[in-house]
Amino acid sequence: MKQQQFEQQWQDDWAQFEQRLVQLERRKTEDQGQNSYCAEYRRLCQHLALAQERGYSSHLIERLQQLAQRGHQQLYRQRSQLGGQLLAFLFSGLPQTIRQQWRSIAVASLLFYGSLIGMGVLVYLFPELVYSVVDPEQVEQMESMYDPEARRLGHFSERNSGDDWQMFGFYIMNNIGIAFQTFASGLLFGLGSLFFLFFNGLMIGAVAGHLSEIGYGSTFWSFVIGHGAFELTAITFAGAAGLQLGWALLAPGRHSRSEALRLAAAEAVKLVAGVILFLLIAAFIEAYWSSMTYTSAQVKLVVGAALWLLVASYCIFAGRQHAPD
Repeated sequence: MKQQQFEQQWQDDWAQFEQRLVQLERRKTEDQGQNSYCAEYRRLCQHLALAQERGYSSHLIERLQQLAQRGHQQLYRQRSQLGGQLLAFLFSGLPQTIRQQWRSIAVASLLFYGSLIGMGVLVYLFPELVYSVVDPEQVEQMESMYDPEARRLGHFSERNSGDDWQMFGFYIMNNIGIAFQTFASGLLFGLGSLFFLFFNGLMIGAVAGHLSEIGYGSTFWSFVIGHGAFELTAITFAGAAGLQLGWALLAPGRHSRSEALRLAAAEAVKLVAGVILFLLIAAFIEAYWSSMTYTSAQVKLVVGAALWLLVASYCIFAGRQHAPD
């Protein structure tokens, strides 16, 4: 293609991109249309590469180079703004969302922790009751995982410390799977979320009660208390988000069910973002700290208590300077 034809074909696009750059440089536009801007910037870079490859005039190449340089600066600035928005959500938006949605979180927590504590106490008092919830093979596996004589604790306790990164990935996939199941099943008019909150509470409570009763309580509680601050909180958040979906279907109010569901999902997804963040932190702690046997159970209990206090403080106090409750 001759240069004249090339310029005629794309002149309008370059002028439009330059006009957009001027608006961004004068900060007349917000961080909107990021996807379309990236597409326009990539197309301009392609045109620059073609012009250089085909040996077009230095005047055209210089013009496209200047546009590409200015475009890169604006792309970097917009990405920096995105990073700022993510930090703002982490330190302000997410804890505000948690407090705004406290009712659904309270219901989810009551069901989850209620079933967990209740089942734990029953199994501790009546040991055979554990087999009504957990099959014998799983019970034997749990005993092996939390044996005080084990070199490392938790899943695959015979692994080497160098395999911790693999367990980090395992914990992420496993925990996110449970959380997504708890959240998405809320579409069954909330019944799915209620079931999984209750069921997971029963399972964890039965294991906790059994291990405590046979004398493995020290290793078990010192293992779970650290990452549990984030993992168990995330499960209740996922359940709360699912309950919001279910409630929107049951009581849509003045909206149609589809519209009520859309509005509820827009709020619930903010909570789900917190679930993912908490589960990532939980997986890291579980893989690199909880499984260690080089430190005493007392130290782990103290650290775990501090992490629970940290999570509670974050949910209650973070972001209040921006939007007092």
